Order: sequence, then C-alpha cells, then structure tokens
Amino acid sequence: MRIILIFCMLAIVLLADSKTVEIKIKGMTCPMCTTAVKKSLKKVKGVSKAKVKLNTEIATVTFDDRVKQEDLLQAIRDLGYTGKFISVK
Repeated sequence: MRIILIFCMLAIVLLADSKTVEIKIKGMTCPMCTTAVKKSLKKVKGVSKAKVKLNTEIATVTFDDRVKQEDLLQAIRDLGYTGKFISVK
C-alpha cells in the first residue's frame, strides 16, 4: 500500500505543469543580496528552482501551478527590492 502511495505522489509531481520566468531585479548590490533573494523565492510554496545573478540582475525561477506570479514579486518586494517579469516560458 505504501508503495502505491509513493508512486501516486511521484506521478503528481512529475505531471505537474512547471513554468519558468525571468525577473529583472533592481536594488541588489552584493552577493549577499542574491543569496537573500534566492532564499526568499525558494520559500514560496511550489518553487522548485531559483537562480539569481548579480551581474545581470536577473532571477530565473521554475515553479508549478500552485504559484501565482504575484507571489514571486511579493517575495522580492519583502526584501526591499523591485522586480519586473521579462520572460515567461
């Protein structure tokens, strides 16, 4: 029974639609800023990956259907930065 449950949960995760967005972030000045933004984005339930680059000021975030794009911007605003979507895949 436990094995069936594990397979069902795995199927749900694998079949979930994931999206990737790029967000231009203003206000970051150091590597610690990128670390803070990455951690904040990963705390949003449904985010599977977050990568933030200081030199381009771009965060690349992969998430599932549970995430509203506004939640990602709010996670950035909560840290005192501003974000704007530049691409959605």
